[in-house]
Amino acid sequence: MTAGMTVVVLMLSRAASAAYLARGGALSAGRRCSSSAWTMTAEVAAAAAAKPAKQPKQQKGGKQDGGDGGGGGGGGGFKAITSRAEDFSQWYLEVIAAADLVDQSPVKGCMVIKPNGIAIWEAIRDDMDKRIKATGTQNAYFPLFIPVSFLSKEAEHVEGFAKECAVVTHHRLRMKANGKGVEPDPEAELEEPLIVRPTSETMIWHMFQKWIMSYRDLPLKINQWANVVRWELRTRPFLRSSEFLWQEGHTAHATKAEADAMAREMLDEYADLCESLLAVPVVKGVKSPSERFAGGCDL
Repeated sequence: MTAGMTVVVLMLSRAASAAYLARGGALSAGRRCSSSAWTMTAEVAAAAAAKPAKQPKQQKGGKQDGGDGGGGGGGGGFKAITSRAEDFSQWYLEVIAAADLVDQSPVKGCMVIKPNGIAIWEAIRDDMDKRIKATGTQNAYFPLFIPVSFLSKEAEHVEGFAKECAVVTHHRLRMKANGKGVEPDPEAELEEPLIVRPTSETMIWHMFQKWIMSYRDLPLKINQWANVVRWELRTRPFLRSSEFLWQEGHTAHATKAEADAMAREMLDEYADLCESLLAVPVVKGVKSPSERFAGGCDL
């Protein structure tokens, strides 16, 4: 592997927050239903797509020579970019700024994705959407808000997301008594707090229990393109932010073998997209327990 090469490692994980619909009485005759789940975030995808060409070094007389991935001198009115060897973190931030992909947001932990950044995401999304639909999966959209009781049903979900959840407790504001600014109206407190979705796992599987009445309704393959919120203390553009764009696919199958095959098929599609569209080498693997999605299991 050559120096400076970026490698995206795609890990396989099957989420099983509601792995067996029989628990909810949705399937008859004792048939069980296995699930597969797969996601792609705009952050990792756009960061990979934005991988720049090596920055040439400035020579005397304005001539340029090959450099080591972003070192380079100035010239032409452009500020020199810190080399990766010198400070990788700073190099990354300067590349993002030079490409004009994002801007700072007044909301801490969130970013404004500018036209250049969105254009990259749209190209990747459109390519991936065709791949998803080719598997027989259909797109749908689920609510941004999830009742806190939904998350409480799955202990592993609570443990995995509790510290990152944004919570809505009121549905109305009022003017402060002094007339300066607004505050939550005490009379508008919700009967049940709502979570701003960190993932739609629990909401989607709540609906699956309504939609799947017997094995004849299987397989059920649903994908959602959406934004999610996971409150982050330490953020970095496209790699970690409190709000990010992604897709999440959820499929229900009659057997574990079918669910496993679906998850692996999508893993191959992600890998092919990275290699054929983004020209980024990929190493596929299985997630360790500590890296696994909250509520996920290794089938």
